[in-house]
Amino acid sequence: MNWAFLQSLLSGVNKYSTAFGRIWLSVVFIFRLMVFVVAAEKVWGDEQKDFDCNTRQPGCHNVCYDHFFPVSHCRLWALQLIFVTCPSLLVVLHVAYRNDRERKHCLKHGEGCTRLYSDTGKKRGGLWWTYFFSLAFKMSVDAVFIFLIFYIYEAAFFPLVVKCSEDPCPNEVDCFIARPTEKRMFTYFMLVTSFVCILLTLCEMVYLLGKRCGECVGKRHAIKHRTPCPTDWSSWRCVWGRYHVRIPPCGPVSEGR
Repeated sequence: MNWAFLQSLLSGVNKYSTAFGRIWLSVVFIFRLMVFVVAAEKVWGDEQKDFDCNTRQPGCHNVCYDHFFPVSHCRLWALQLIFVTCPSLLVVLHVAYRNDRERKHCLKHGEGCTRLYSDTGKKRGGLWWTYFFSLAFKMSVDAVFIFLIFYIYEAAFFPLVVKCSEDPCPNEVDCFIARPTEKRMFTYFMLVTSFVCILLTLCEMVYLLGKRCGECVGKRHAIKHRTPCPTDWSSWRCVWGRYHVRIPPCGPVSEGR
């Protein structure tokens, strides 16, 4: 994947996001992705080689390492970033589907035909639900991976010394983690940014629901106070210059999906 394609993809995601979504995108790609790419490989590159135990019993070193770190932090965070960013692409694909459908409709019925969508990128109908469920999925992914950090790793915050009594170790041995302080700070950073992303996603969901409820209340209020259609259209006339123009008395036509 080249940078031009990535830039166009990000600009598409940013275009159809709310203000909260744009902040979320900045946090993910600046504070999570860039930091992960730049720092994670250097911090965790020597994790198994420099994980040392005070015994020379064959197999004890590998068993203890697998007990405390069954999955590499780097691979777990890479999966998290993949699962978190993929739902945003669904919104872009949905808009692309709308654009293609609109294009085919215009080719079939001519340029002057009635449009299927007033704005293909406006979050209405199916696109609103796609966007909302993508937010719910992203928030769920971040929450699940935060839970996995504490559930999978017995030494989640990298103490200086860990005690291991797994077979085939002869007794309880002391094992030492490479760069424990650096890894601990990096883990704190990734967890904090995950919590920030969850908070931003939750705020965006509340904003979308509040806006949608406000629009529904506004439409009901407009329908309630709409002037009833008269049976005699001749009574609804106004003079514009020399011409008599008939004006439909019923309220404005609601915007299509």
